[in-house]
Amino acid sequence: MDSVAPGRDDHKGGTTSSSPTDQGARKPVTVRDFLAMKRAGERIAVLTCYDFLFAELLSGSAIDAVLVGDSLGQVVLGYRTTIPVSVDEMIHHTAAVRRGLAGPLLIVDMPFLSYQVSDQDALRNAGRLVKESGAEAVKLEGGDPWALSRIRSIVGAGIPVMGHLGLTPQSVHRLGGYRVTGRERDEADLLLEQAVNLQEAGCFSLVLEMVPAGLAGRISRALDVPTIGIGAGSACDGQVLVLPDMLGLNPSFQPRFLRQFAELGAAARDGIADYAASVKDGTYPSEGESYPDAD
Repeated sequence: MDSVAPGRDDHKGGTTSSSPTDQGARKPVTVRDFLAMKRAGERIAVLTCYDFLFAELLSGSAIDAVLVGDSLGQVVLGYRTTIPVSVDEMIHHTAAVRRGLAGPLLIVDMPFLSYQVSDQDALRNAGRLVKESGAEAVKLEGGDPWALSRIRSIVGAGIPVMGHLGLTPQSVHRLGGYRVTGRERDEADLLLEQAVNLQEAGCFSLVLEMVPAGLAGRISRALDVPTIGIGAGSACDGQVLVLPDMLGLNPSFQPRFLRQFAELGAAARDGIADYAASVKDGTYPSEGESYPDAD
């Protein structure tokens, strides 16, 4: 799979922009690097991404992995949950990210009903996601025996798998909403058991979502593979956030675990207002922003 983004026309002069590799991107991160970072005690930084332009920005950063999550259903496509997202939609957005991304490991979510039906169906869809999008690994939710069977089948075909425990958004209706998972003793013991089983099934890492911090620490210490937390405290081996959320582009979403590292939403609203005002009062475009007539 080609990790070099093709050049594109520059709107200002018709020149071709450089690819992420031309800009001095670091050596590509692999699943083996994830394991090495866990052993070395090095924290792993992960962000979601859904498009080419943000992928280019992430290529020049210290981010270790990019997840094209099925959260795109809510963040990009406007669905109420992740459940309506299709395999084709995941491929479409992941391929866009692939064209702009160089350096971080690229992981794609397997959406609802792309792996639940059978091992064969799961392998077929995982193969499509990797082959058609350029992703290097897939992520799927759950730790029940049927999920372990799916993971063994996919890993056996040579496709790396990231697991996902705790709040599993594709099961939101069964869970009764988006809630912290693992506060009760029986539930906590089950999550720890499932985490160990996911490692044994071949997962190279696990996402722990909305899990009590103490339990997330217990799970992280029990595993040889890294845990990536979201709403799971600081004892995880790494963290993941949804890129638009942490950049302040989604002000209506304010969970306890979210820290906004920028306020791009406010900046965008200000810019849009200034543009509209400049068009309406005739100050844009200026003479310097217009092309002169020929002599």
